[in-house]
Amino acid sequence: MHAMINRLREERARRWDEAKALLDTAEAAKRDLTAEEEQTWQRLNGEMDAIDARRQELEEAEQRTRAAESAFDAMLKQQPDQRRLPPSRNADDEGVRAFLRGEQRSFEVRPPRDGGPVSFRDLVKGTAAAGGNTVPTSFYGRLVEHMIEMSGVLRTEPTVLMTDSGEPIDIPVTTGHPTAALVAEGAPIPEGDPAFGKRTLGSYKYGDLVQLSSELTTDTGVDLLGYLARAAGRAIGNAFGAHLVTGTGTNQPSGVAVVATTGKTGGAGVAGAFTADDLIDLFFSVIEPYRMSPSCSWMLRDASIAAARKLKDGQGQYIWQPGLVAGAPDTILGKPVRSDPNVAAIGTGAKSVLFGDFGAYFVRMVNGIRFERSDDYAFNTDMVTFRALLRGDGLLADQTGAIKAFVGGAA
Repeated sequence: MHAMINRLREERARRWDEAKALLDTAEAAKRDLTAEEEQTWQRLNGEMDAIDARRQELEEAEQRTRAAESAFDAMLKQQPDQRRLPPSRNADDEGVRAFLRGEQRSFEVRPPRDGGPVSFRDLVKGTAAAGGNTVPTSFYGRLVEHMIEMSGVLRTEPTVLMTDSGEPIDIPVTTGHPTAALVAEGAPIPEGDPAFGKRTLGSYKYGDLVQLSSELTTDTGVDLLGYLARAAGRAIGNAFGAHLVTGTGTNQPSGVAVVATTGKTGGAGVAGAFTADDLIDLFFSVIEPYRMSPSCSWMLRDASIAAARKLKDGQGQYIWQPGLVAGAPDTILGKPVRSDPNVAAIGTGAKSVLFGDFGAYFVRMVNGIRFERSDDYAFNTDMVTFRALLRGDGLLADQTGAIKAFVGGAA
């Protein structure tokens, strides 16, 4: 399987080389792409995305295989008296199975107690070296993995606060940094205090219902744990993730796109589109300490990423580069690119590109996702209903320019 993954990476790189050749040909002739060339460009980009999706599927399957082999090896290494103990399945998974069979009415899924706080960085899909091998063996891990998959903000490595209860948390918000000044001998030293505000992290509730036939819940050949984790994780990730980008801060999280300051405004006559120079200016509008942060990245929607693929810098180099090794994301100007459909489309006055240190964005999650089962809700259709609930919030703790936005110029 590893050889197939490598071939897919090579095939994706070849498609990118073909796409670049189209653009280079048009640029050399000082013209735009012809209709036929534009059609070919779109086809090549679609093929690249399809290859990437297939590669990710194979990497996940390979990751699950390694995890299963590791678990099996660990079981074989146990002492004989240990192997006679109750089954080695994860205790949470056993609880979920009992809950699926209707033996208990509710089940609370919490992070593993022996692993300390949940590290979202360790649970990112396709990053086996970063701890992803634990994901397939944990229901909680799989659920969080799918939630992260659906939220660009959660993939940018924000600061995650896990709490046991949902009471409001007051967070000091930095609105200004201290400044120093040249002081003459014997002169008083001016005071330069940091400026703070105070914001509150709440615990807004997100929920999803999943219905399964009673036959399916008793079919041992179906991976119900994986299905429930995928369905609930994606649904909650979609709802929570949308507000982490566009939330107003009133009765919902404060979205990063809403509070991000303007780093660059586009020129006139282009209907809000950005150029390579615009993205370079946006890059340098964020000060170096934020740019050097490991959680510094770009966030755009897919259509905007496609537009960025065509752009070159002043030396004729494409500012977008594909990730060519396992776990490596695509980059713009050397920084990771994250896709989120909730970021605004290219348009006049739209914040279509976000860039900066997403570690300055705080995501609060009340510890545990509550699952409940009802055999009566859909009694007339013989369906079993499962309910998943999450409580969380988000806000930008450093509002001095840690994350900035490109805003489309006038049409």
